[in-house]
Amino acid sequence: MGRDRSWVSVRLVLALFCFIAYYINIDRESESQLFLLVGCAILFVSIVMMYMLQYRITVEEGSVKLSGLWTTRLVKIDLNSIVKVEAKPYSRFFINNPVYNLHTKGRIRFYAGGRDAVWLTDRDGLVYVIGTQRPVELKQAVKKAKGEA
Repeated sequence: MGRDRSWVSVRLVLALFCFIAYYINIDRESESQLFLLVGCAILFVSIVMMYMLQYRITVEEGSVKLSGLWTTRLVKIDLNSIVKVEAKPYSRFFINNPVYNLHTKGRIRFYAGGRDAVWLTDRDGLVYVIGTQRPVELKQAVKKAKGEA
């Protein structure tokens, strides 16, 4: 949404379209001003969204807490049930949609941006995939909270 490369590109192409339409329609005052206003609004929203927090990961003694934006629920992962912690790529695709608490194929995914993720596997075989910009630090924090490191 905010920092995701594909969505930033889409918003910038829309803003560029608005600025080109403004330049082409410079003769017609009212329509051209609307294009300029919409283009500036898209740029402003893009800048605000770059600094917006997608979700917060908190590693505490015995649990990992993930809290998202306004309407999302707090997800608490009990570290006592986690048997394997690994840092590896999130996906083989170049463009990935941001997700929060998406349950598919025995995996629960959390992703806002970046290429890497921390994969937590519990005793039941359920895998939590947490996409992050800093997978090594998150992996170390989880292992430290589990008492392994």
